[in-house]
Amino acid sequence: MTVVGVSRSRKSTIISLIESFYDPVAGQVLLDGRDLKSYNLRWLRNHLGVVQQEPVIFSTTIGENVIYARNNASEAEMKEGARIADARHFISSLPHGYDAHIGMRGVDLTPGQKQRIAIARVVLKTSHILLLDEACSSIESESSRVVEEALDTLIMRNKTAILIAHRAAKMKHVDNIVALNGGRIVEEGTHDTPMAKNGSYVRLMQHHFGKG
Repeated sequence: MTVVGVSRSRKSTIISLIESFYDPVAGQVLLDGRDLKSYNLRWLRNHLGVVQQEPVIFSTTIGENVIYARNNASEAEMKEGARIADARHFISSLPHGYDAHIGMRGVDLTPGQKQRIAIARVVLKTSHILLLDEACSSIESESSRVVEEALDTLIMRNKTAILIAHRAAKMKHVDNIVALNGGRIVEEGTHDTPMAKNGSYVRLMQHHFGKG
């Protein structure tokens, strides 16, 4: 499922609710038909793979940042995760490679490099539920295509994936699209359904691709 909407339409709030950072004031968040509150919080978060707009990066080595999601991963698995996330080249270019220490909150890395590390971490974790909040927003356009292909591969592995997108791109193959406005669902369906309504979703598509 992909969630689209203009800025401040509360797209990222959906991610926070699924992660149980806070509870809804009304209604329920259901997972497999059960209220999210009924699940053990540690179990729930162990089954979530999250890539945020501003990923959490720790002041330690790059390798330890990658394997944080699964600390029993082998070196080969760690490097494979970095390869899939298109992080291998920039890591190899550093003087100490995977043993390179990075500053507090990744201050020594570019936004795109931080997101590649976060994606490598999710690849390594092999989560059942993927939550991607603008996962490629800070990655350069050429690398973004490579990373998007990696994310597509993850999504195809029988996983549930919720993608938060500021812009409406690559929507034709998504199972369900939800358009938000002011925290409310205004349109929903596959690509063709909201397109036929000529409403919020169409305006987002035009904004991204141009009226042509």
